[in-house]
Order: sequence, then C-alpha cells, then structure tokens
Amino acid sequence: MRHPRVIIAGIGLAAVAAAGGITAASAAGSPASSTPSATASATATVRTAPANVAGTTETILVNAHGLPLYFYRPDTATKSLVTGSLASLWPPLTSPAPTATGANGKLTVLNDVNGHQVTYNGHPLYTFADDHAGQVTGQGIQNFFVATPSLTPLTTSPAGTPPTTPTAPTPGY
Repeated sequence: MRHPRVIIAGIGLAAVAAAGGITAASAAGSPASSTPSATASATATVRTAPANVAGTTETILVNAHGLPLYFYRPDTATKSLVTGSLASLWPPLTSPAPTATGANGKLTVLNDVNGHQVTYNGHPLYTFADDHAGQVTGQGIQNFFVATPSLTPLTTSPAGTPPTTPTAPTPGY
C-alpha cells in the first residue's frame, strides 16, 4: 500500500536530490524548536515489543506510546540528516534524558539540528507519521528501517556502509 504523504514527499525529495542532493544544510529546514518530536514528554522511554515486519514477527524498538522506531541509513553517529519536510514524515525521537527497558544497546542523546535526539547504538531514532502503535508501515521507505535491539553500533560511517580502509600507495613509474 502506498502512502500519499510518502509519495508527495518522495517527489519533493527527488527534486531536491536532482538539484544537488539532500543534506542537513540543503534540505528545506526549520528551526530545531519547531521540528516535530516523537514524544512531548521529558523522558522518551525506549522499549522492546513484538511486531510484524514484512510478514515476520520480530522484536523491535518502540517509543513510550508503542510507535515503532526507525533509523535512517544515511545518518552518521554525529549527525542526523533528517530535517525539514523529511522530519515531518519521520519525526525525530527527542529527550534530554531517555531511558530504555528491554534493550541492551547503548542509549544516548545527540545534540544536533533536531535538539536532544535519542540514539540507539549511535543511530538517531525516528517514528513514522503513518504508523500507529504496534503497526510497522515504514520499513524500507525512503531509506528508513525498523530499529531492533540487535542494531549494529554505528560509528562515524553511515549505517550499512563499511568504513573505508586506507590502501597502500602504489609505486609510480
């Protein structure tokens, strides 16, 4: 099932990408104080819950309201690239002091364009505007994927991209 807001946002993102790519600086942004957040409470509890993800029951991370949490593959451990209209579809999970229940990974706060964004194993976390508690509809859309307790820690490289290893210089002739 296609989501009308995702299709419209995808068209807008395609236009931005064609004009030179999407970065936190070039995306149509708004001040951090007006960026939507996945929760209005001071404490963003991250917990685990079973959910149907692409036809398979998996244990995933959810927020205090039971909404599935996602990570954005192009993000780095030090920067969220989700701003502006993209952040309106994928609201960042923000809290100055998050807590976790049932998840053994490292829960921290990244102070960035989205304010006090909650990260899990270095991955900034988001919800999806079309999801409801216990419902995963954003898996794989616009490079967002469901966060699971076993999410591989993110270093400074984007998720899914292996860090580059220096190669030995080749002798010149």
